[in-house]
Amino acid sequence: MHNIKMILRVFKGNMKSYSKDALVVFEGLKIRRLWHNEQWFFSVVDVIQAVTDSGRPRKYWYDLKKKLIDEGFELSDKIGQLNVESTDGKKYETDCANTESMFRIIQSIPSPKAEPFKRWLAKVGYERVQEIEDHELTQKRMKEIYKFKGYSDDWMEKRSGENVVSKENYLNEPEIKKKIGSKKNHK
Repeated sequence: MHNIKMILRVFKGNMKSYSKDALVVFEGLKIRRLWHNEQWFFSVVDVIQAVTDSGRPRKYWYDLKKKLIDEGFELSDKIGQLNVESTDGKKYETDCANTESMFRIIQSIPSPKAEPFKRWLAKVGYERVQEIEDHELTQKRMKEIYKFKGYSDDWMEKRSGENVVSKENYLNEPEIKKKIGSKKNHK
């Protein structure tokens, strides 16, 4: 769980709390990232070095690219070369990916260091599917997030009172169409 928290700190953030060219540290390794097109882009080689035990992350990335292409991953759409500062202080074109694409790349890495992250991604995906089926779970998750962020129960109640979604008051599509149709007929 400790690794997951560290990974999340790397991939989240917004421009209000970080400089545009921020370095983040994961298990003592620096990961270069760059704010581009209103989102974070990460050096793919840096992330690979952090989640593998490879002494040659560039070679690892070269081989992984071939595997990803074979799996149908559109590299040209997902990976961009951005000028990122190197350890020598100069900027070089470096393969970079946004958060979503980095998550996909990490999923393709067969490494024990990547496994906790893959399990976390699978768990989050499963939870979202459950929330689609049961909207009360979405509300419960949002309350947990706000509570974790330090918001009071009173604050949450004031903002969610009108927007409460539950099995009892959630209307499915045929019921919505039926209600809309009956309102049109009464005009």
